[in-house]
Amino acid sequence: MTDEEIIGLFFERSEQAISELAKEHGEAARRVALRILGDPEDAEECVNDAYLGVWNSVPPERPAPLRTYVCRIARNLAAKRRRANTAQKRGRGYDLALDELAEIVPDRVGVEDRIAAKELAGLIGAFLDTLSYEDRFLFMRRYWYADPLSEIARMAGMSYGAAAVRLHRVREKLRKQLLKEGVPV
Repeated sequence: MTDEEIIGLFFERSEQAISELAKEHGEAARRVALRILGDPEDAEECVNDAYLGVWNSVPPERPAPLRTYVCRIARNLAAKRRRANTAQKRGRGYDLALDELAEIVPDRVGVEDRIAAKELAGLIGAFLDTLSYEDRFLFMRRYWYADPLSEIARMAGMSYGAAAVRLHRVREKLRKQLLKEGVPV
């Protein structure tokens, strides 16, 4: 079933929409949540909550692409759950990926900071547009999908060391770009 057909089912408020969404995009959302949480049961709960999030937002939204939309919801829910689960302890995997970016991207909390975070997101988006496909692929797989570096290297057809060096260089370019834009890093 195509994304448009699935979205049509959501607009009709047909319960089949959820099962079709799960069939077409559930595994991708599950993978994202599992990478962040490391616990299949927690990941499954986040994916089910993501389906509910799609149900509540479509209509009026018409997300395109639908896979990215459901994965984003699942990712945000998983990250929120991870923060709650690991409030006092640091894990591996996802925390390691975030630690790599923490050196560059400042942590923001208040209302003014939320506005600044939106501006920061725009700057990072513009920065990603300047990267080659390969560098953007590495960056997104590591920091959006939280894939392990070994798996990213395999997907990109390069050695672990080469992928690590390239990601380091991309982070350094990002740091320089943010400094140039006046963002304290």
